[in-house]
Amino acid sequence: MKKPTKAIIAAAGFGTRFLPQTKAMPKEMMPLIDKPIIQYVVEELVEAGIKDIIIIGSGNKRSIEDHFDVPSEELLANLRAGGEKKKHYIDEVEAVSNLANFVYIRQKGPYGNATPLACAAHLISPDESFIYAFADDFIMASPSRFRQMITAAEQYDGGVFSCKSVISDDEYGRYGIVAGDKVSDGIMKMSRIIEKPGKANAPSNLATVSSYLLGGEFFAYLERAKDVYDGNGEFTLQPIIQQMIDDKHTFYACEIQNGTYYDTGDKLEYLKTVIDFGLNHPDFGNQLAEFLRSRV
Repeated sequence: MKKPTKAIIAAAGFGTRFLPQTKAMPKEMMPLIDKPIIQYVVEELVEAGIKDIIIIGSGNKRSIEDHFDVPSEELLANLRAGGEKKKHYIDEVEAVSNLANFVYIRQKGPYGNATPLACAAHLISPDESFIYAFADDFIMASPSRFRQMITAAEQYDGGVFSCKSVISDDEYGRYGIVAGDKVSDGIMKMSRIIEKPGKANAPSNLATVSSYLLGGEFFAYLERAKDVYDGNGEFTLQPIIQQMIDDKHTFYACEIQNGTYYDTGDKLEYLKTVIDFGLNHPDFGNQLAEFLRSRV
């Protein structure tokens, strides 16, 4: 499998759990300290060698495009007027627009996590590999999850799912759980994916979360799945991958090491993420910790 240089980010959701906040601002643009959530995902992709990032959005996601565009002259003039103390802001906002080559596509198709892939299919050739990620959940790890996934793909020559160990019993009913054979510490060759099986029916304690590294041959299977999709239920990625596994394509579950999984699509989990990032901030983490101790 070739090392990926392209990534697809799914960012078309409406963020209904955060209404009315997300009525005018996409949930992917909600801040974690001084960056929007999606920027953390983009920076992680770029650090892993991704050059082209395809963002699948919708009509209310224009602010994502604006964020990764060159800064306006009005903003730059304001910062320049601030003199030397604001110069670093100019460098920061200009760096954001130079992170990668960005492509924006408005999502069309049925509800489900396979639809963003269908929207971007024409931009990836059969002999390429690519990363598929979501814009509102991620894993902060060292080395990054994407580097760990790429290393696994190169070592075992197959697709890779980022995974985490199940922490609480309710997670068996929230995530897809993988079955297969262990090939090394933290790596399992997958034989099945079972969506939300519950603890009693779970084949392992590895949950698939956040991202996938796939080969371009995936899209031929995606097209066949589109042809037989009857419009009922979600159009999802997992049954397509299962068909590929049944046809002897190899996929691996990679338990991301030295990492923390964050799901910012939930109010409580978003607050936990903000607090974690605040506590780890070099400028005010200690003060925030002191404040929290005074309040709890």
